[in-house]
Amino acid sequence: MERKKRKWKQRQNLFQTDGWKRFRKNKLALVGTVIILVLILAAVLAPVLAQNDPYVSLKDSAGLVMTDQSPAKSGTILGTDSLGRDEFSRLVYAARVSMSVGLVAVGISTVVGVVLGAVSGYFGGVADMIIMRCVDVINCFPVMFLIIIIAAILNPSIYNVMIVIGLCNWTGTARLVRGEILRVREMEYVQAAVSLGATDFRIIFSHIIPNVMAPIIVEATMQMARAILTEASLSYLGCGVQLPTASWGNMLNEANNLATLTSRPWQWVPAGACIFLAVLSINFIGDGLRDALDAKQKK
Repeated sequence: MERKKRKWKQRQNLFQTDGWKRFRKNKLALVGTVIILVLILAAVLAPVLAQNDPYVSLKDSAGLVMTDQSPAKSGTILGTDSLGRDEFSRLVYAARVSMSVGLVAVGISTVVGVVLGAVSGYFGGVADMIIMRCVDVINCFPVMFLIIIIAAILNPSIYNVMIVIGLCNWTGTARLVRGEILRVREMEYVQAAVSLGATDFRIIFSHIIPNVMAPIIVEATMQMARAILTEASLSYLGCGVQLPTASWGNMLNEANNLATLTSRPWQWVPAGACIFLAVLSINFIGDGLRDALDAKQKK
């Protein structure tokens, strides 16, 4: 037990002294971290920040629904949509949906990719051949096209979107984990664990996976950006999160006509800006983590 605590402290100290210093030097990564924290905070505090119910149409003093009203006319921060709902309230509630989809989908794809990649790389043989051929078959199809087909077959909902995106994006993680395990499985500490009689499960998940976590974390970060973008695309096409539930993607669907594009920018620019900032910030964080956790940069 003491030995495990000592190893954990060594890893923490290494990240605090070396990795954190390298991460702090990457100004874009720090900016991206701040932006993502702000978006997460806005999602968590959505009931507090929202001025009005995001699913109820606003009415003026005469009792008329305030459809397509600008911020100045409606008295709200971002105006109203075509049904008279508060755009700002929908935007902050949509952050909950889009960020949740990104996190859950990446969680699914990372778990599936790590498990299958570990089995493929460690055991090899028939297991490796079957898993890698499955990866090849999935990679033969454009991922977005495959996700749209599956999402269209299933009943479109936020939960199906999470599952579909997660189950269609594990191949990159599986290849990465397989390659890392092929690299480290012949190292001395793995051979020592084998000679001491450790089980395959213990060797993989207690000795190998913790030592290849750096590239897995970076890959998961990049996948989260792709998952948010994929969810936005699916929702824009009508195959993702369904109305009246707000997501950044289906809010962009308001811009499906020329009148909205040219004369009502408050209905689509904020949602597009949130997607842009979230994806760009996560990519910056991924680049920063890659530099911070790269063993070749350690002095």
